[in-house]
Amino acid sequence: MTMSSTTDSLAVLTGMYAAEAEYLAAGGPGEASFDLLAPFFAPNVELHQADALPYGGTWRGHDGMTQFFLMMGQVWESFDMVDQTFLATGETAVVLTQVRARVRATGRELSFPILQAIKVKNGRITEVRPFYWDTRAIADACTMPTPTD
Repeated sequence: MTMSSTTDSLAVLTGMYAAEAEYLAAGGPGEASFDLLAPFFAPNVELHQADALPYGGTWRGHDGMTQFFLMMGQVWESFDMVDQTFLATGETAVVLTQVRARVRATGRELSFPILQAIKVKNGRITEVRPFYWDTRAIADACTMPTPTD
């Protein structure tokens, strides 16, 4: 591990999150261009989301990331990253994020942590693995209650 690679990883991550904020401020999925975020992600990036989530699965490449952000926009009315802590060692980084979010379909509000393991190589993010504290709580909040007779 070198100080330079750690600094580079942190620079990539802080730059990406700043670009994501700009992307969301410009209208986000379906409105803003993914081009704001593209420079931070390798062309073959892989994002692995828990299958239990409405946007679960593996998203690959810039097209996959674009589709992922569109799906997130359909699920979440708001998704605010309230507090973040970064830890980087070489090409591996961990980001702990406290999120406050509102589900578009149900109006339910949640507050939850996400821990992301992120790989950065040659100045670009190559892999993201988010870990949610309680995927069931998130999935349940996104599900409309069934009417009872």
